[in-house]
Amino acid sequence: MDTQGLQQLELLCDALYNSSSESERQQAQQQLLSLQSSAEYIPQCQYILDHSHSSYALFVAANALTKLITQYWNNFSVAQRVEIRNYVLSYLANQGHQVPDFVTTSLIQLVCRITKLGWFDDPQHRELVEDVEKFLHANVDYCIVGLRILNQVVEEFNLPTSGRTLTLHRKTAVSFRDLCLFHIFQICLSTLQQVQRRQFANASPQQEVKIAEQALALSVRALSFDFIGTNPDESAEDVGTIQVPNTWRRLVQNPETMSLFLDFYKNTQPPSSSLALQAVILLSSVRRSLFATDKDRAAFLQQLVTAIREILQTEQGLNFQENYHEFCRLLGRLKANYQLCELVRTEGFNEWCDLAAAFTVRSFQQWQWFGNSIHYLLGLWGRLIAAIPYVPQQPAGSASGANGGGKNYRENMQRCVLQVVQSYIKCMVDSVEVVVRSDGGLEDPLDDEGSLKDQLERLPVICLFQYPAVAQYLMSFLDPLLQTYREKVLKNLPPAQLAATAPGEAASQLKILDGQLTWLVYVVGAIIGGHTSEIHGTSSSSSDSGALSQESMDANLASRCLLLAQDFNVRAQQTGGPGPCSPRLELALVSFFQSFRKMYASEMPHMLSMSPASLSAAIRMDAGGGMMKQKAYQTVYDLMGLGDQVGITTIIVTKVGNNLKYWGKNEDVVSRTLQLFLEMTMGCGSAKVLLSLDPIQYLLHHHTPEYFPFLSVPANSRHRTSFHTTLARLILSVVDEGTSAAFESFMEPILRVLGRLQETTEMRTEEAKQAVIGVCRDLRGVTAATQNRKAYCALFELLYPQYLPVFVRAAEVWFDTPEVTTALLKFMQEFVHNKAQRLMFDQSSPNGILLFREASRVLVAYGTRVLQHPFRVDVYKEKYKGIAISLNVLTCALSGNYVNFGVFALYEDPALDNALDVVLRLALSIPFQEILAFPKLSKAYFAFFEVLFRNHIPAVLSLSTPVFLQVIQAQHEGLQSVDPLLSAQCASTIDYLATYYYQNKSKDRPPMRALRNHLQAQPDVIFTLLSTLFNQLLFGSVNHWAITRPVLSLMLASEEDFNAYKEHMISSQSSPENQARLREEFARLCNDLQRNLEPSNRERVGQKLTVFRVAVSQFLAS
Repeated sequence: MDTQGLQQLELLCDALYNSSSESERQQAQQQLLSLQSSAEYIPQCQYILDHSHSSYALFVAANALTKLITQYWNNFSVAQRVEIRNYVLSYLANQGHQVPDFVTTSLIQLVCRITKLGWFDDPQHRELVEDVEKFLHANVDYCIVGLRILNQVVEEFNLPTSGRTLTLHRKTAVSFRDLCLFHIFQICLSTLQQVQRRQFANASPQQEVKIAEQALALSVRALSFDFIGTNPDESAEDVGTIQVPNTWRRLVQNPETMSLFLDFYKNTQPPSSSLALQAVILLSSVRRSLFATDKDRAAFLQQLVTAIREILQTEQGLNFQENYHEFCRLLGRLKANYQLCELVRTEGFNEWCDLAAAFTVRSFQQWQWFGNSIHYLLGLWGRLIAAIPYVPQQPAGSASGANGGGKNYRENMQRCVLQVVQSYIKCMVDSVEVVVRSDGGLEDPLDDEGSLKDQLERLPVICLFQYPAVAQYLMSFLDPLLQTYREKVLKNLPPAQLAATAPGEAASQLKILDGQLTWLVYVVGAIIGGHTSEIHGTSSSSSDSGALSQESMDANLASRCLLLAQDFNVRAQQTGGPGPCSPRLELALVSFFQSFRKMYASEMPHMLSMSPASLSAAIRMDAGGGMMKQKAYQTVYDLMGLGDQVGITTIIVTKVGNNLKYWGKNEDVVSRTLQLFLEMTMGCGSAKVLLSLDPIQYLLHHHTPEYFPFLSVPANSRHRTSFHTTLARLILSVVDEGTSAAFESFMEPILRVLGRLQETTEMRTEEAKQAVIGVCRDLRGVTAATQNRKAYCALFELLYPQYLPVFVRAAEVWFDTPEVTTALLKFMQEFVHNKAQRLMFDQSSPNGILLFREASRVLVAYGTRVLQHPFRVDVYKEKYKGIAISLNVLTCALSGNYVNFGVFALYEDPALDNALDVVLRLALSIPFQEILAFPKLSKAYFAFFEVLFRNHIPAVLSLSTPVFLQVIQAQHEGLQSVDPLLSAQCASTIDYLATYYYQNKSKDRPPMRALRNHLQAQPDVIFTLLSTLFNQLLFGSVNHWAITRPVLSLMLASEEDFNAYKEHMISSQSSPENQARLREEFARLCNDLQRNLEPSNRERVGQKLTVFRVAVSQFLAS
């Protein structure tokens, strides 16, 4: 690159980041990406760094260097790697504090990536920390750069690198942990002490803040390092136990370490103060075994509890939202890592409890600012309460006195917990009015599904600790609200007024009432669904009065929610719509139904089959506690006074039907309702009970858009399929018992639509289009519900032969419309899929052949037309998606084992040849790079060829040589995929080809003649495949067992190519010692090699290849 080329590149960089034209930015990006295409561009990137004054050009060059080094690492010698590393470090030393931060960051990432990749290559890479210390001892600007390098290097070693095996990553990370991490943590602490003592000469206040931020961030990264290789989820906000090594014990136990972070919290502002709290959280989470004695751990805990108590007393720093959130996390972690008996023994535990309760109450009251922190506080109280049964009233060794330890801690916690629960309920209910009055100025906590779910998961154990008082408190809110709702909304207002939006203040009152009921229904559902097995069943046998009290409270709360749902059902029938209820209240009721069903309807079918006398006798004879549960269930139903299990189930099912009927435009309500409906149908017994209910019968006979408008809403298309799956599962439980009349009646509306489509002369109309889409989605759902041979045959006999030609005609007419073809092809994929061996026809039945013939006709009708049609807008949606599904259809049909494909050639039926020809042309019409760009397409592509090579290899060999080599090249590329499933499929495909070649090498048949011609056109095919397989075996991160499968078959197919690869591999080693060792390992691999492909021999060779990989990988990289 010369000066002119540099100027052109700087102009491209400026256009990329500053141009207002989208096309100009895209063109600049395409030209600049060429810098990342080959290792030959590394000198050009260095030239840019040395001579350019454009920050954008420097950034592009640094990023390109990082990608090139990562991608082409094996192309460089050890000396070249060290040279590039030293160059970047020198650049940072000379220019790092002068270039913009984003350029420095990119260069730091580069040097850290080189350090990680070359960690075992040369000792210089392992001396990075010592090199960075030179930065720290220079001026302030260099010190900041040095701390940034250390931050990045810890993060780099903590996270896996794409393209590297997890085993190699762990080996590198462990070595870094043992050699450098503790020293880095010491650097953090010494740097923070220097900042605290103001020992940085000539440093401005802003520079001191930057140093503190970098040092604190480095402390957090060091403490959160993956010490033992658990690979935690980086997106998880909470932390587990910190497994620091024993060498860290002195620093962690030293009180000055925690005091240092606490001082920075007290004397700084965010982000420094919040980072200091994060460090305290991590310190509080260190493993128990790190402490030499219980006394040391108790002293550490006492310091932590005292610090938290002081913050609670003074509220220092809690006026910042970042600090507040981290402090809530710290409270949540306290009980997660320490047992209650340890906390109770700390001095001032009762005072700490009172302060924590008061802080929790204030947090609830300030929900507008701290809503995302509430679940941590609920988690703290939940963990404290869950541990109470395991701690005696006065633990041994607990302190005594007014403020000492946990004297009478249970009474104190009961009071605190009740205060916390009541405050939560009141604040959440009151929040509704604040949100409504703000007129959009405040976010509604009910709209934050993630936070709401976290809170509701942690709430039950807290509420159940003081259940009688909490239940009474809830009913004190529920009763007046329900009374008001019935009087002002459900009874007094006429239907016409309900249909219109209430004006002004009336609308606001309605929203407030609706939101408050939503909160309370959610809370009731969470409490009932949060019961454990200890609360019901066996516990009730030992304490009937306590169990009865709890069942009574459950019944009182549940009955109010069920009555509300019953009122909605009545109102819906009167008004012909959902009325004034909001979708959020409907979702809350669905959540309540799910919780109630889980606790009190799970054994409903068994109970319904027993008479009252039989039930009582079974309870008396019950020894395991199961019948006691049923007694508890029956008690709840009796106390609710709304009927038996059938009556309650009828209320729920009616609500399900009304939701589907009147909330069709709300996808959330439809989705959650269908999920509830599906759960209710699980189990044969449940299905039988549900089929006896009138609302279910209504659903089974009126499952059309005329009765349930949600079926015609485009956004609900996938829900239309799941709706029919659930209904079909119900009705097919009757078919299993020998009658198909009910199923035929259920299918009648679908068959009527197919009949109209069959009779129509003009299918290219909007009405016909929607009918085809709808009927395909419905039939896909019905087919998915057929889980056995009898059910599938009942469906097949209804569709064949009369109605299946409709789908062929639809494919011919609507091939260019993705909405139609996607629905049609997905139905065909489900229809030909032999899951659970449901497509097992009678021995004399031709149905398997007939089914494949119809599937072939659909594929040919679609494929022949789509190949000739141009697509320009969205190539994936318009073309590739349909091709992927077509590949899946034929894959399922070819691998279903219900068709004797030899029959087609015997009787000269072209169905198989036509289907293979069309689908092969579809697959080969897509550029390979685009196949890899779309995961679903690549999955379908490689699965299809795996089945094709397994069962129909002559069809592949009959392809022209260029096309055949294109297929093999695709398998070769897929073999190197980072997706283990794709690479395993490609390995199987190669194994099938090599096995066929080896077993038929001496035969003179047309397929073998074709294969020999293909291999003569490109003689290095087997050599290339062997080379890639061994490279993947030694250096890849894929499933090594899958990779070993084709190695033996390739070795036997062409021993000459294997010997050539072996000699090439040995000669590529620069060290004579490595050459000798590699030759020895190859000899050990080939020793006693049996020339057959029996399963036992394959297994033995696979084991030897594993030993070969372990032995060779130890020295090959060097």
